[in-house]
Amino acid sequence: MQAGTFRSDASPAGAVKPRFLRASRAALPPRGTPEGPAERPRSTRAQGHGKVHLVGAGPGDPDLLTVKALRLITGAEVVVYDHLVGEAVVALIPPGARRLYAGKEAGNHALPQHEINRLLVELAREGHDVVRLKGGDPFIFGRGGEEMQALLDAGIECEVVPGITAAAGAASATGIPLTHREHAQTLVFATGHLKDDTVDLDWPALARPRQTVVIYMGLGALEIICTQLIAHGLAADTPAAVIHAATTPRQCGVHATLATLPAAVRAAGIRAPALIMIGEVVALDPGLVLAAAAAG
Repeated sequence: MQAGTFRSDASPAGAVKPRFLRASRAALPPRGTPEGPAERPRSTRAQGHGKVHLVGAGPGDPDLLTVKALRLITGAEVVVYDHLVGEAVVALIPPGARRLYAGKEAGNHALPQHEINRLLVELAREGHDVVRLKGGDPFIFGRGGEEMQALLDAGIECEVVPGITAAAGAASATGIPLTHREHAQTLVFATGHLKDDTVDLDWPALARPRQTVVIYMGLGALEIICTQLIAHGLAADTPAAVIHAATTPRQCGVHATLATLPAAVRAAGIRAPALIMIGEVVALDPGLVLAAAAAG
C-alpha cells in the first residue's frame, strides 16, 4: 500500500455522502528498472481529471530534496510554486513546463489561499498533472492540509510528498540539535503568524523548561514573542537564535538570549524568511550561526 495518495469517494445521487481518505495502490517497477516519464504508471481518474502532487521542496538546498520530489519536479508539466522554494530547486523545473508563481510574502500575496485552491482544482480538471511545490514540508505550516481538503472536496486525486522541514534543515546547517537528552526532551514547532494576523500563542506551553521551541514566520513579532516568553517564566538569558535562509548560500543568523535577541536581529539587518530557535540546545551551537553570518 502506498501512503500519501488520497481520493474522495463519490456516493450515488441523493445519498448521504460520507467523506474519507483511502490510500491507493500503485504498480512499482522492478527494483533497479529505470523509470522515465513515459513509463510512469497512471491511475484511472474520473472524467479525465489530472492529479495534484503536494510536494515538499525542503529548506532550499536542492541536494536535500527527496528522490521522489526530484523525479516529480524534473518531469513536471505544470508547477505551482511558493516564495519559500529555493532558487536552485526552481531551476530544476523543465524549461518547457508551465510555471505559476503563488508566493506569499509578508503583506504581499501573489494569490490568496482560496485562489490557489481554485487554481489547483481548475488545472487538474483540465487534465493536467500538477506539481504543487511548497517550501519545507507541505504539512508543516505549509497550508498543505487546506489544499488537500479543497482538492478532495472537488473530487481531485492528490498525493503528498514529504520534505525536510525548515527547522530540521536549520538545525543541521548550524549544528544546533533540536533535541538532547540533557537539555531538551520536548520539541515544539509554532507559527508566529496566525490566520487572523494575531500573535496570541499558548505562551505557558511555549515557556516550559527543558524543551526546544522553533517558531516559523515570527520575525515580525519577535519583540512580542520574546517579551511574552519571559513574562510567562522563561529566563531572560535563555539561549536563542534567528536563522535566515538556512541551507542556502544566503544563510546567516544571530546567536543571543531572549532578552537581547530583538536588538541583535535589528543590528544584523536580518529579514524574513527566518526561524526563531529558543532553548538550552541553542548554546550547543559550535559557532556555525555566527560563522555563516561573518562569511556573508
